[in-house]
Amino acid sequence: MTAKGNAPERPGRIAFQGEPGANSHLACREAFPHLEALPCATFEDAFQAVVDGDSALAMIPIENSVHGRIADIHHLLPESGLYIVGEHFLRVHHQLLGLPGARLQDIKSVMSQVPALGQCRHVIRELKLATIAGADTAGSARHVAEAGDPTLAAIASTLAAEIYGLQILRRDIEDAPHNTTRFLVMAGEPDDADVDEGPVVTSFVFRVRNIPAALYKALGGFATSGVNMTKLESYQLEGSFNATQFYADIEGHPHERHVRLALEELKFYTSYLKVLGVYRAHPYRAQTAEGA
Repeated sequence: MTAKGNAPERPGRIAFQGEPGANSHLACREAFPHLEALPCATFEDAFQAVVDGDSALAMIPIENSVHGRIADIHHLLPESGLYIVGEHFLRVHHQLLGLPGARLQDIKSVMSQVPALGQCRHVIRELKLATIAGADTAGSARHVAEAGDPTLAAIASTLAAEIYGLQILRRDIEDAPHNTTRFLVMAGEPDDADVDEGPVVTSFVFRVRNIPAALYKALGGFATSGVNMTKLESYQLEGSFNATQFYADIEGHPHERHVRLALEELKFYTSYLKVLGVYRAHPYRAQTAEGA
C-alpha cells in the first residue's frame, strides 16, 4: 500500500507509539515510506505531535486479529482532536532475537510486550523459556542488546534486529498465520474520501439515549437500510456503569442515500454522535473477504 488513495500525500513526519523498530514503526514504513517516522512514548504523545504540528500524521493501532482491541484507544480517539484519514493492515511477524553469536539452545528467558508473548506461546513452551514482560517489543530488543546476556532473548521485528544489532535465532515464531494489526491513520484536519472513490469506511462514536431498547432501535436503521456494520465496540465512560459509548465502523459513505438514512435514524436515538472519519477501505478487507 502507498499513501496515495488511502490518505493525503504530505511531506514531513508520521508519529507512532513505541521505540524505533516497533511494529507501529514498520506500519509507518510500509504505508508512508516517504515520511520520517517519529517515535513517541505514549499514544497521547503521538496524538499531541500532530496537534502541535510536529508531525503531519499519526499511525495508531486499534485492533489485532489475535489479541483483540488495543487498550485505551477507543477512549482516546474522540478526545484527540484528530480525524481518521486512512487505515493500514500490517501482517505481524515475530522474530526471536539474541545477541550476536548467541545459540538458540543456550537461551533461558525471553522478553517482550505481553501481547507478543501471548502470540508466541508455542515456541516459548517448546524452548521452555521463562518470560519477562517488557513495555514494548522494540524496547525489549534494545534491553537485550544493552544487557549483554547471551541467555536472554527478545521477541520483536526484523527492523528491531537491524536497529539494535541483534541476531535472529528463529524466524516468524507467531502461533497464528493470520496475525494482523489494523492501524488508523490520523490527521489534524478531516480529509474525507469522495463518494465515488471506491469502497469507503465511515467511523464514528455515539451514545444512546436513556430509553428502553435504545441501542436496538438505534442500530435498526442500518439493517433496514442495508448498511453493513463491520465493527461495534462498547466501553464505559469515566468509570460509570450507566454511561456507555460505542465505536462503530460501517461500509459506505454518508453521502450515499442508504447510509444517510441509517445515520439519520441513529441520531434520533442518540444523545451524542461524532463522525471520526470517512476514508477509503484498505485492499486487505477485500482480500480477506475473498478468502472467507
